[in-house]
Amino acid sequence: MLVAIVTDEAGKQEWLAQGMQADVAINWLDKPATVPGADAYIDLLFSEGVNGYTSSFNRVMEWQQLTSSLVIINDVLKVVENLHLNFIRINGWPTFLQRPVVEAAETGIVEKRKAALIFTAFNKTVEWVPDVPGFISVRVVSMIINEAYFALEEKVSTKEAIDTAMKLGTNYPFGPFEWSEKIGLKNVHTLLTTLAEGNSRYQPSPLLIKEALS
Repeated sequence: MLVAIVTDEAGKQEWLAQGMQADVAINWLDKPATVPGADAYIDLLFSEGVNGYTSSFNRVMEWQQLTSSLVIINDVLKVVENLHLNFIRINGWPTFLQRPVVEAAETGIVEKRKAALIFTAFNKTVEWVPDVPGFISVRVVSMIINEAYFALEEKVSTKEAIDTAMKLGTNYPFGPFEWSEKIGLKNVHTLLTTLAEGNSRYQPSPLLIKEALS
């Protein structure tokens, strides 16, 4: 099996956290390109530096011109609606990629089978979730980060103390402020703002907005 993966060094390390099977070959790319014989493409940089629907749509169009094979894209925000059947959207934000489970948006049966084989090749299982912005785990973590900012605004405690309390109390790998740094606070802000358009409970805290936009 040959898989072409568009990513940077950090993404590479996270993606290979569980290793890979012996019969898999990888062609590492820094941008979309045709790789003869590739069984699938994974674009972990799809959302990096993509501003708004038009740019994202153009990247999808580029992939469509390059290949008809399966294309797995890191699109947490669901910035492109009505993807063609050979596209699958996954949660590829920092820290989530290194997990043994990949969150992927529901899609056609044939594509799901193909994707499952690809994920298995990297010793990962797949959890199929509703095709909505933020998937499930990112929504939960973003809300935890938001609540931590509300607590900080109310002077409940410091960032360091809140991080420590969350790690000790919930056994999370990171505290909310640590997690926001790894994910990128701007990413968290963008997701919360998007979700708040349909549900006010996702409204980001004023302090989170201030730090994200500063």
